[in-house]
Amino acid sequence: MADTAIIGWLGTAQLAGAALGVTVMHTVVGLMIFLAYSTTPAVARFVGAGKTAKALAAGRDGLWLALILGAVLALAGLAAGEDVLRTMGSAGSMHPHALEYLLWSLPGLPAMLLVFAAVGALRGFQDTKTPLVVAGCGFGANAVLNLILVHPVGLGVAGAAIGTSVSQWAMAVAYLIILVPRMRSAGVSLGVDPLALRAAAQVGGWMFLRTLTLRAALVATVVVATDLGPETLAAHQVAFTFFSTLAFVLDALAIAAQALIGRELGASRRESARRMTRLMMGWGVGFGALLGALTALAAPWAPRLFTPDAQVAQMITVALFVLAAAQPLAGYVFVLDGVLMGAGDVRYLAVAGVVNLGLYLPALWWVSESVGAANAAAGGEPILWLWLAFGVLFLGARALTLGLRAATERWVVLGETR
Repeated sequence: MADTAIIGWLGTAQLAGAALGVTVMHTVVGLMIFLAYSTTPAVARFVGAGKTAKALAAGRDGLWLALILGAVLALAGLAAGEDVLRTMGSAGSMHPHALEYLLWSLPGLPAMLLVFAAVGALRGFQDTKTPLVVAGCGFGANAVLNLILVHPVGLGVAGAAIGTSVSQWAMAVAYLIILVPRMRSAGVSLGVDPLALRAAAQVGGWMFLRTLTLRAALVATVVVATDLGPETLAAHQVAFTFFSTLAFVLDALAIAAQALIGRELGASRRESARRMTRLMMGWGVGFGALLGALTALAAPWAPRLFTPDAQVAQMITVALFVLAAAQPLAGYVFVLDGVLMGAGDVRYLAVAGVVNLGLYLPALWWVSESVGAANAAAGGEPILWLWLAFGVLFLGARALTLGLRAATERWVVLGETR
């Protein structure tokens, strides 16, 4: 959010270009979130079973997998990044800024994936305070560094990417300093275990597919926003920044679900896991309602913090009102997502993701074809229909598929037998 505000004051072309660069990086990084989401429940189940050394070994496997994937993806980004941007619609005055942001973000990619795996390991040990401190210090320094590099130093969009890469490596080093001594004291080898790495990759494969469907939905939304014009794309970027920020807040409940449900099922405490699930579902809906109310209050004036363009600001306000209404549903979805991850029900999450994407893409196609071609006939601003499709239809599909699974006993049995 700080980066968006900092870049937004450079101009609409810079903000729109950064939107595409951020989307590519968020897509790559977002696809790798399984490094945290698969590590947390794996570690938590060993913790619940009282097997500390195996829990630390699971964390080690996640770190190695993160480093290898990060290096490969950074090199791939250097080779094909510009072609990806062009495919997404990057052109004209926005393209140099999009490419600049992407290229200077790539050095930080391996570090960010290391952070994911390390955070996943600590969460599995029920330690959420250490990630809070590291993230708070790291991203606080990130915001200050980016502000200095973008404006006083004059590096523009590149300054935001450089500051982020530096901060990501600082956080990665901090986590290694924390985890490596623990592994050594428990007698866990720091080297690569090929068999364990393969097992971690197999579990991560289903999580990758699940995350791929989510990222495909987000990228498709950006592609449609690009087709609707630079003003709509700029407005969508700001609104999506709000969505991402609120998602991180609600994701705290999902992360708690992963760690707690994994621990309880690892200790074969089935009824306790069920009680925790009901409690966290209530928290998800209630906390989502609170965040929705705060977002609705901010919607009329907050856009002015991100852009001086009156038209873009008005479109942001429209999207934020839709986002506010969708927050209780988002809270419900995120909690159940975490519960099923904690149980290791990754195959179902992957299949459900494919179904959800299949329901969402036709709605996006309608927005692109009907709203873009005849806005007046569609009955409103393009941004309104775009965010109704995303905030209501897509989240609603996820709520349905997750709710149906949570009502069964299958996920509980899977968690106990893993």
